[in-house]
Amino acid sequence: MGRRATIDRDELVRLVARGMSVQELAAHFGVSESGVLQAKRAAGLAKPMLDHSAALPWKLTRAHSQSGPATNLRNLSAAAQGKAPAAERLNTALRWARRLVEAGLDVDYDPAGGFVEVPAAPSGSHIAAVLDAAERGLEER
Repeated sequence: MGRRATIDRDELVRLVARGMSVQELAAHFGVSESGVLQAKRAAGLAKPMLDHSAALPWKLTRAHSQSGPATNLRNLSAAAQGKAPAAERLNTALRWARRLVEAGLDVDYDPAGGFVEVPAAPSGSHIAAVLDAAERGLEER
């Protein structure tokens, strides 16, 4: 059995600073892209992932994970966390959420049927809270 390829951390830092892609790094070190990503995380070179669990508190099925509502909720969540998406994606998400809030609606999720618009509860709506967090995040930028 051959020796496993290793990634020299100092060399990885230099090459990432030069702008090498994950694919280029994998070829350079003779490892998989997954191995490069693991090494980058271990070296503190990976961008932290955003946590969208507050905006998407449901366990989505694969079929619904890229739907319009899921995408809009992720984009609003990113804005709330200070990492707003491209302007056109953000504007779409904001218009969608504002339309729902102004109409007194909220979103709910059912794994069998996907996202549905429902009347907002008197105690407050999920979409209103996500929209408020996004708008506060945008103001702080």
